Amino acid sequence: MSSITLSRRGFLKACAATAAVGAVGPTLLFSSPAEAAANAHDTVVFLFLRGGMDGLNLVVPVDGSDRGFYEQARPALQIATSGTYGALPLTLAGGAGTGFGLHPSATGLRDIWNSGQLAIVHACGLLTSVTRSHFDAQLSIDLGTPGQGGGVGWLARAMNSQPGVSGAEAMPALAVNNRQPANLNGTTRALTMGRPSDFALDAGAWQWQKTRSDSPVGLRGVNETLASLWNGNTGLEYGGQRADGSLRVIAQQSYAALPANWPTGNFAEQLWTIAQSIRFNLGLRYATLDLGGWDTHDGQGSAGTGYHYYQNKIAELSAALAAFHNELAASGHLSRVTTVVQSEFGRRVRENANRGTDHGYGNPVMVSGGAVNGRRFYGHWPSLNPETLSAYYGDVPVTTDHRRVLSEILVRRMGNNQLSTVFPGYSGYTPLGIVQGNDLAVQGAGMSRVAQPALARQEAPDALPQSNRRRDYLARLLNDPRIVRHR
Repeated sequence: MSSITLSRRGFLKACAATAAVGAVGPTLLFSSPAEAAANAHDTVVFLFLRGGMDGLNLVVPVDGSDRGFYEQARPALQIATSGTYGALPLTLAGGAGTGFGLHPSATGLRDIWNSGQLAIVHACGLLTSVTRSHFDAQLSIDLGTPGQGGGVGWLARAMNSQPGVSGAEAMPALAVNNRQPANLNGTTRALTMGRPSDFALDAGAWQWQKTRSDSPVGLRGVNETLASLWNGNTGLEYGGQRADGSLRVIAQQSYAALPANWPTGNFAEQLWTIAQSIRFNLGLRYATLDLGGWDTHDGQGSAGTGYHYYQNKIAELSAALAAFHNELAASGHLSRVTTVVQSEFGRRVRENANRGTDHGYGNPVMVSGGAVNGRRFYGHWPSLNPETLSAYYGDVPVTTDHRRVLSEILVRRMGNNQLSTVFPGYSGYTPLGIVQGNDLAVQGAGMSRVAQPALARQEAPDALPQSNRRRDYLARLLNDPRIVRHR
């Protein structure tokens, strides 16, 4: 039987390591040493609008029969078709109308659309399961495995299978967040930070944390002392080396405050952090961030003078994304950055009695960037006809699996064809044509195009007696394999 001995020096190092890790959290351990990498690669930015964003008041039907259905369903929340607070028309490159417009506060998104670098996928989301639970839907999207577990995020699997990553990159994956999101669970290559200025050890008395210009002569701060301790080969010391490397990566970059021409606020700061990280040549392949606050059950507001909650949220989203887009264009990086904006589900078509909207299903997904075949809609729009919506509890159904959109970006932009690894169980991939790039033979058997679950066929309103229509409708609900029933 062997005995375990621990020297005084080893004991002190272990204590110091425990204090350091406890102060900064475990995500410091998940990045490589501070070695800059070449930047001749693409980057995917995934923005999760958590809370269930109301896509029907962002991408608004402005004419035809759907406009009539929309106005009937939303007498208080509808966006006008014209005027100061009317929807911003979305036209094709030749000037033809699309039948849709953007919320009047989304002028930045409208400008990206008009530049041909924004595409919108209709009725997108969780195709193979229906849930109205924020937690279930968000986790399904974060993990890339609807209705399943596993605990490893789709972005982590994408990072772990990404071709061309050598391991020497300083920051191959980044979450601008105060905690690591579930979509990055399972990779040791991701770095998580809320903001660069806060990414430092913050334990003990302020004057002893690090050597400053006004420190007493000969003082060696705690940070400098800890950095010199990670010179062994134990797991603890290796973790300390990586933590120190992460701190040095951020400390060595010239992260700056928000430019004067950017909007203010935390969300804009997060996008600015990603824009700078892309520019710093740190090997960044995948970045993710959240914008919450979309659960608008009451007091949602519409558009107009005075206070409108949803109007302010759309303005925040649109202005910051436009500033991010323009920064990438000005710095020469737009051609290799693709941004995806998604929420866990949409809102109910019909407004509720509290002038809000309840949990729905299908929702638009936005894709922007220099390599986007923009100023176009993709996917299938099912219409707002109540006969079409009836089989989905009055919601816009999902007609395009969100994994199909992400798969195309992985294959065409990232050169990552390991789709059965990134999205286990998914077998519905063919490109929609949203982004430019080369199509690769995808990994895994059965990954060729298969038929998507079809919408339940709707009988014409007068084709059957009312009792038969009601019976058939209930039968469709009971037999639809996509509907997940929760307690």
